[in-house]
Amino acid sequence: MFNKLKEKLASFMIGRYGIDELYIALVILYIILFFVNLFLNSLILGIVICLVIVFAVWRSFSKNHEKRRKENAFFMRYYGKIEKWAKFQKRKFDDRKTHVYVKCPKCKAVLRLPKRKGKNTAVCPKCSNKFEV
Repeated sequence: MFNKLKEKLASFMIGRYGIDELYIALVILYIILFFVNLFLNSLILGIVICLVIVFAVWRSFSKNHEKRRKENAFFMRYYGKIEKWAKFQKRKFDDRKTHVYVKCPKCKAVLRLPKRKGKNTAVCPKCSNKFEV
């Protein structure tokens, strides 16, 4: 019986867009807002929660692949920047005891330098600028 249901679902999804990164982000947003609304019990937030999950499901059942792909690419362009920034902040936090991160005053490149006491001279590998740290 389970296999028959699985086959029917698979045949229903033929030609449909399915799940992508934006769908996963919308479901995570739905879960977060749902738990926030448990404490706030807001009607407006409840409506927003319903709209988020309806939009996510609607996207996954859509047959307009090109439009859904463009939406996902737009989302990934900004999500990639946020993810890159968050990973850099985590790396800075992990290295806080052994290294210091400074920007080159000339080309603005971020340099990872070992922590040392006193004033030190650093050379930027991109523009060969020497500056004191």
